[in-house]
Amino acid sequence: MISGKITSSQYQQIIQELSKNKIEFKGDYIVFKADYLKTIITIYQNKRLQYKILLDGLNEETIARNWQIDGIKKERKINDDPQWIEFDNQIGSDEVGVGDLFLPMIVVASYVDKKDIQMLKELGVCDSKKLNDEKIMSIGPKLIKHFDFSKLTLTNQKYNQMIEKGENLNTLKAKMHNQALNNMILKHPYVTKICVDQFVDPNTYYRYLFDQANIVDRIMFKTKGESYYPSVALSSVIARYALLLEKEKLEKKYNCQFPFGSGKKADEFLLAFKQKYGLTKMRSLVKSNFKNVKDAS
Repeated sequence: MISGKITSSQYQQIIQELSKNKIEFKGDYIVFKADYLKTIITIYQNKRLQYKILLDGLNEETIARNWQIDGIKKERKINDDPQWIEFDNQIGSDEVGVGDLFLPMIVVASYVDKKDIQMLKELGVCDSKKLNDEKIMSIGPKLIKHFDFSKLTLTNQKYNQMIEKGENLNTLKAKMHNQALNNMILKHPYVTKICVDQFVDPNTYYRYLFDQANIVDRIMFKTKGESYYPSVALSSVIARYALLLEKEKLEKKYNCQFPFGSGKKADEFLLAFKQKYGLTKMRSLVKSNFKNVKDAS
């Protein structure tokens, strides 16, 4: 990757030359994005109206020279974590959004062919919690284009309905993991390595699935599974990418910055949102069994 500052005139030149290569973009401060010569070009503008460009791809150095960009080459972080213990073809799953008051719960199961593990390393795929949002937004499109995955999104409205019917957080997670894994096994029936980021002990996990028609067994459970299984790491990053896109949709609709988590910032935002939009609208967007909501109601 090459990162550097550009002038306003350079910015105008680039967007004119690459008008036909422009691709869809989302993210704070991004003003232009293009796919050109197998290189993703992203331009940011900060609050002081200064421009920064990020080149990431096979011809980044050539493009930087052509546009006379005085940038700094950043080495890609390679996840050569020696704790990765499985390198055969595999399916793995992970989830995000569990502790987020305003955001949905998302479970992703992914298939990883052993020949693609090196690609994951080169892109820096690891536990999504170790990657900043800019990195997630950068590699997310590449991952969803190249890898096969199943994504299940449980909206907060549906979450609240399920909680009222007697489900709890862990039963919902178990059933979503099981369904996402089933979706991938249907596409890749010969895969024998099934990996899950462990959130309860295996006996309890299977007990939660007593009413499910198709239960995926032969699972390898591991706490912090993204550190041990490439497929779980991939699912972690794709799920986080999907969560960021959900957050952006909310922010665009309501023209405000929604917080992650359910801490003090969420408390403050919750009260401000309630004052602006009312209690009914507030309750329609949140996980209603969180203590924050009960306090604000």
